[in-house]
Amino acid sequence: MSESVKNASRARRARKIRHQINNSGAVHRLQVHRTNLHIYAQILDRDAKVIVSASTAEVELRKLLSNGGNIQAATQVGARIAKKAKEKGLEQVAFDRSGFKYTGRIKALAEAAREAGLQF
Repeated sequence: MSESVKNASRARRARKIRHQINNSGAVHRLQVHRTNLHIYAQILDRDAKVIVSASTAEVELRKLLSNGGNIQAATQVGARIAKKAKEKGLEQVAFDRSGFKYTGRIKALAEAAREAGLQF
């Protein structure tokens, strides 16, 4: 499968997911983005302003992890974003996986965030 077809498929899934989130009435969304080296998570409000964020590019997590692009790193980011959200008083969010398939690192981050008390 060529790279342009993959990107077009991911973009289509992302549009569909964001459309569903906007119509659901959710106030905040947990948006996830991944690259080969890192995984990023941020909670956005309705106006797409960042409330809290966490990633494997942060200094604290880089010291703990040898590799930012694996499931262990995604689990750490999921727990960290949930902790930061709870400190801000956020309990309920909508999960925006940015068109990435719900498997591997995306799934690990989501499950870790749920275990840490975030509801979606």
